[in-house]
Amino acid sequence: MPTNMSLFSVNAILILSTDDRSRILTRYYSAPHPPPGSTNHPGANPYPSLKEQKAFEKGLLEKTNKQTSDVILYDGRVVVFKMEGDVMLYVVGGGDENEIMLFGVVLALRDALAILLKNSTDKRTLVENYDLVSLAIDEIIDDGIILETDPVIVASRVSKPPTQDITSVKSIDLSEQGLLNAWEFGKLKLAERMRQL
Repeated sequence: MPTNMSLFSVNAILILSTDDRSRILTRYYSAPHPPPGSTNHPGANPYPSLKEQKAFEKGLLEKTNKQTSDVILYDGRVVVFKMEGDVMLYVVGGGDENEIMLFGVVLALRDALAILLKNSTDKRTLVENYDLVSLAIDEIIDDGIILETDPVIVASRVSKPPTQDITSVKSIDLSEQGLLNAWEFGKLKLAERMRQL
């Protein structure tokens, strides 16, 4: 039997609220290159519909609510999780996936969010900074493939402004004298245009 040589390792990444059991951010992944003619391959998304996803998430929250460990086997899947404030961070992999590698992903997500959100990882802050959270997840995982697990690198990639914008911003003088110069320049150009008419 041939071994699975795919880099695909994450079936889902979930951020759920423990207070009202709502979804904050959920991403379900399918293998980017499934075997032809196969619907039940190791990377197939086991929860294709929203109803199935919500049922899985509800059961997962109930199962992990009172757990003391960080790794469980739920519905034939390895689930690693961390509780941060009033939210639970989950990384779901296949039943034969390496739980240490998945645990590294959940730790990378937790630590990157702590850096980006200044140690304020709660539901309100996550919703207010949804763009940063989404970008951080995209930097860690792409289509179920783990790209980066260093939280400092993830945070720097998410929070770094584009380099082409930095040079144009540095050349603008925003001091009081610079703004007065810009105002005078604008008045002069407007007066010239008015004289030409």
